[in-house]
Amino acid sequence: MKSKRVCALLLTAAMVVGTLAGCGGNDSGNASTGGDSVPAATESGDAGTSDAGSDSAASGEVIELTFFNADANQDDPWTDPVALKITEKTGVKLKTSRPVGGNDESEAVALMIAEQNYPDIIFAKGSAGNLIEAGAMMDMTDLIEQYGPNIKKLYGEEFNKLKQSADDPAIYQFSAYVVGGEKFKHCGTAQIQWDALKAKDYKLPNSLEEMEAMIKDYIAANPTTEDGLDRIGISLSTADWHWLITLGNPAGFIADGAPDNGQWIVTPDNKGVYKFRSDEEREYFRWMCRMYNEGILDPDFATQTHEDYIAKIASGRVVALFDSDWDYADGEKVLKADGKYGSTYAGLPLTMDADTKCASLMYQGLTTGTGVGITTSCKDPVAAIKFIDYLCSDEGQVLNKWGIEGVNYFIDDEGHRYRTEEEIKASQEDPDYGKKTGVGFHNYPFPSYGDGILDPTGSTYTTTSKDAVINEYNVEEKAAVDAWGVELLVDMFPQTDEFETPQYSPLWAYAMPLEFTEIVDKLDEVAWSALIKCVTGKETDFDVNYDDMLAELEATGMSEAEEMMTDIIAEKVAAAQ
Repeated sequence: MKSKRVCALLLTAAMVVGTLAGCGGNDSGNASTGGDSVPAATESGDAGTSDAGSDSAASGEVIELTFFNADANQDDPWTDPVALKITEKTGVKLKTSRPVGGNDESEAVALMIAEQNYPDIIFAKGSAGNLIEAGAMMDMTDLIEQYGPNIKKLYGEEFNKLKQSADDPAIYQFSAYVVGGEKFKHCGTAQIQWDALKAKDYKLPNSLEEMEAMIKDYIAANPTTEDGLDRIGISLSTADWHWLITLGNPAGFIADGAPDNGQWIVTPDNKGVYKFRSDEEREYFRWMCRMYNEGILDPDFATQTHEDYIAKIASGRVVALFDSDWDYADGEKVLKADGKYGSTYAGLPLTMDADTKCASLMYQGLTTGTGVGITTSCKDPVAAIKFIDYLCSDEGQVLNKWGIEGVNYFIDDEGHRYRTEEEIKASQEDPDYGKKTGVGFHNYPFPSYGDGILDPTGSTYTTTSKDAVINEYNVEEKAAVDAWGVELLVDMFPQTDEFETPQYSPLWAYAMPLEFTEIVDKLDEVAWSALIKCVTGKETDFDVNYDDMLAELEATGMSEAEEMMTDIIAEKVAAAQ
């Protein structure tokens, strides 16, 4: 099986070289290749302390490591105060590259494989499996054992989940997502403007029909904004990959009450199902079709750019969203800066009906299969692992998440960290806050503690603690918790202890075999256009359109992909046991 995967991968890579040869090489990588062996140990300081620096930091020398970040949406010049402090502590600076032209990482990674030209450190996101199959990722197990005490401390009991599989127990990647912690805030499965929720005396909708009534009633009473703009009931962003976030994901959350497993639902006996096969999701999209035909769903949702979508949110026109807060945050920041908090959004634990439980607060275990790794071309793997180990240390975590003491945060009389109101306001309203200060800017996709976990001083590693969340509530959020008689907005959600932690990690993050991803990519292409057709078509044509989509998905390999996913889930469960 593996030889077939490698052959297929090399064929794909060769095709990419032929296609992209005129575009030039990727200058983010190091052209040399090396084996998987760990370099001989060099003299070093004690990496187990919270000040886990490197040899070059002690000597004053600086080594520049290249880093490809598949999720970077802006440049990282490594010149902000936090970056400079990290270099001071580790002797390492990063030269970061990212996918160009708004593309995903797949073409860039395929070109790296074809040319065997890799960066020192890489976050390849969904293309990590291709790198592993090509032998481009270093097994970091021995490096971690020798130089990574803070890494092991951070992952704790979930460390073994980093292993690739029971058959291949290598550690090729860390996790790009937090380890443990609590959810003190969540955007839910859908969002509605606070003004619309207040108009219903803060009664949360328990079904799509109640959500629909809330939207329609608010528009009827408030057809335009204070600036004279026509209200839009619901808007989505589906002209590019954002369709996965605003059209695909909410269907599983709302219709099936499923946690986030990307395009997959997992049955109680751990079988993978491509989720648009779900009868419940068919009814969700039927509702969306009706909203479109009734003019409640934005008529431009399928063609507008993501920038258009954010601009509409920033104007205060859009009453309801089906999205994630990180995706619409830039629009909300404009509203907050203008003092229009009533036009910002309340996160809702919305499901299809009252019998379906919202799983937003479910802990799915450590998210694995997507994270930072060291390539076999890395010029100094020891420096790279020490750099990552410092980021995992108490000091590194605080630096990345809080910033510089005396500038971004201060220490109170009890020895706990706090931020000034001015700093909090800047972090919430200035879209360039992270880039200017470095606070949080270099945190993702490196290893990280979750919210609510305490460091040795008794402060939380992150700025998001229960008290901090409560203290930072704006006027609308304070009014809501008072109306509901709760401390936190998420107290209105089904709580974490109402769910069992699955035996497998979130499926969307796994580094998948090439032949699997090739099928799923085709399935997603079919679903993307077909679902838009289902929603924008006539209501009388909905079932025909949906059946046509299912038939095309089946012809594209849906059942085969489901069998493969079921096997992958079984492998991951076995590796973690």
